[in-house]
Amino acid sequence: MDNILSLEFLNNRIQDYLTAAGAAVLIIFFLYIIKILIMTRLKRIAERTETDIDDFIIDIIAKFKWPLFVTIGLYFAHHFITLNEKLAKYLGYIAYAVLTYYMIKSIFFIIDYIRQKITAKRAEDERELQQSVVELITNTLKILVLITALLILLQNFGYNISALIAGLGIGGIAIAFALQNVLGDIFASFSIHLDKPFKEGDFIIIGNDSGTVKKIGIKTTRIQALQGQEIVVSNRELTDTRVHNYKKMEKRRVIFSFGLTYQTTVAKLKKVLEITREIFERIDSAQLDRIHFKKFGDFSLIYEVVYYIDSNDYLHYMDTQQVINLALKEEFEKAGIEMAYPTQTIYHSRIE
Repeated sequence: MDNILSLEFLNNRIQDYLTAAGAAVLIIFFLYIIKILIMTRLKRIAERTETDIDDFIIDIIAKFKWPLFVTIGLYFAHHFITLNEKLAKYLGYIAYAVLTYYMIKSIFFIIDYIRQKITAKRAEDERELQQSVVELITNTLKILVLITALLILLQNFGYNISALIAGLGIGGIAIAFALQNVLGDIFASFSIHLDKPFKEGDFIIIGNDSGTVKKIGIKTTRIQALQGQEIVVSNRELTDTRVHNYKKMEKRRVIFSFGLTYQTTVAKLKKVLEITREIFERIDSAQLDRIHFKKFGDFSLIYEVVYYIDSNDYLHYMDTQQVINLALKEEFEKAGIEMAYPTQTIYHSRIE
């Protein structure tokens, strides 16, 4: 038996190969047992806790499987035998590649976990951050992690990555210039979602356009106009212009005016103030701020009324204004107060 163990093959004795194989098996078995013990312990803890952090750690450890254990076992076992330089180098490359793969896999899992947490939290807050934006951010992070890991791996393989990094930098600048408009809209989308000047379902006015926000996309925002058509606006334009958000208006201030004929007596002009106040006292949804005989117009005596309504609903506002207008018309007719309309009086003299 000793003679057999002393036989040499590729500059190593049979005994050395057996020692290396035994070391590899022990390391693989040891890592597997450690994994089982840790997972069993964590599962017991997870059953007694409400947090899902321990479940998250269990899922990460569960991703460490036999290819990783075998690679680690072989890498440490090769120190018990003598390998030629080329073979040892390739074994090191394999170990680096496997470790990098599991490192990337674990980081990706962490990013997905954070994404799920953010998405769940935002869903409770009425979807303040859109799913597509979260997906874009997580995918961008994954790409950056993948590129970084590959560069580190290439450096460990002995490649000079300085020139490659410089090339990527120049290429990135060229791409950024070519896609500056698209990138501007994407960053504007991030700004909209993070700053939240408006969200889906809000009624907004942008310049001469108005409507309800239907979807905030990566490059554009879609608005359903009151006339029925869909308005597509670039996100960069939305962040560069003034946006009137009526959904966030808690109280609406309304100003309207009406005119009476110049033949209206002073007594009736004073009665208009009393009639208007009595009308607002009967309307619960509107609070009168002021009413004034404002000015002498071209063809009428003009009154200005200011009131508040505790609603941002445009239809509710119009219903209230309609009630006020009908009540004013009715009460003026009862009091014999005549409302004005455009008239013109021409005086002429007869020449003998």
